[in-house]
Amino acid sequence: MPKSAATLRSLIDWFEANKRDMPWRKTRDPYKIWISEILLQQTQVATVEPYYNHFVKTFPTVQTLAKAPLDRVLKAWEGCGYYARARNLHKAAKQIVAMGGKLPRTAKELRDLSGIGPYTSAAIASIAFGEAVPVLDGNVERVIARVTGEEGIISEREVHSRLRSHAEQWMQIAVNAELSPGDLNESLMELGATVCKPREALCAQCPLKRVCVAKKTLQDVTVLPRKPLKPRTPHYDIGAAIVRKNGRILITKRPEHGMLGGLWEFPGGKQESGESLKECVQREMREELAMEVEVGEQIASVKHAYTHFKITLHCFECKHVGGELQLIHAADAKWVKPAELANYAFPKADRVVLQMLMKS
Repeated sequence: MPKSAATLRSLIDWFEANKRDMPWRKTRDPYKIWISEILLQQTQVATVEPYYNHFVKTFPTVQTLAKAPLDRVLKAWEGCGYYARARNLHKAAKQIVAMGGKLPRTAKELRDLSGIGPYTSAAIASIAFGEAVPVLDGNVERVIARVTGEEGIISEREVHSRLRSHAEQWMQIAVNAELSPGDLNESLMELGATVCKPREALCAQCPLKRVCVAKKTLQDVTVLPRKPLKPRTPHYDIGAAIVRKNGRILITKRPEHGMLGGLWEFPGGKQESGESLKECVQREMREELAMEVEVGEQIASVKHAYTHFKITLHCFECKHVGGELQLIHAADAKWVKPAELANYAFPKADRVVLQMLMKS
């Protein structure tokens, strides 16, 4: 493992020569670095870039983000997924404005903001403010595990603790040599993303190959880090209603707290054991909105995968035949002209259905 500043300096030199061109790397504005780090959580770089550009153009400062309605923030985030990130950004922006309008400068203080945990706080504090705190995301953990020859299951607490200890030692070496903490963290993240990859290790290109235990001792370095067996991913069928009235379509808003909170959708829900999809739609309409519907033909079937489960969204043309609309479990409901549906933020599966409706 790296025990000299020269090794870490060669890593940073490699980063400066090979780093990918990303818009957030052209700024040291803490606000924009914060936005980029939240977007990069669980989302690939190629996907993030257009969302980052759109988001910082729509909300160029923390003040504009804090003042914006949540619906507008969710719409700007639409398609990027993991919408709790957008809701937390909005909450944190309000917190920051209440504190004077500037992001805290330390990782400890940053963790007091909504949606900022150990990884994100370390990334922001080191890159934007130069704090000597190591980042430990999946890419960095993989690099450290291979360089040190860590054989334990990476999800185990003791293994994570050992990896963090190594990262702290590397950071201290860098600080003693007056190397930039942010540069070290970005170098390790970039190495894991582009060279020391999960299923392909480009060892010949790696600036740490001379000190890498896995490279010296294993025929296939990609066996590290070791991971636990994945459980089977559950699948759910969702029944949803397309209800029309006077040229408008009914949409409902999910409660702000919870999965996909604050997004709009076509009303419906999860199919229960022993019921048909049409019965599911009728029950959900009754339970959510106190409406009785006659379920017609199925017009769409859309598959979508979330992190821990998969769904198939089945949409049916429905006719309202009884009951006055009441907000029982929905946060809001609206009858919207088809041409105006694009103004609302929908989950990805619903947006596919929306596109089908616009073409029909």
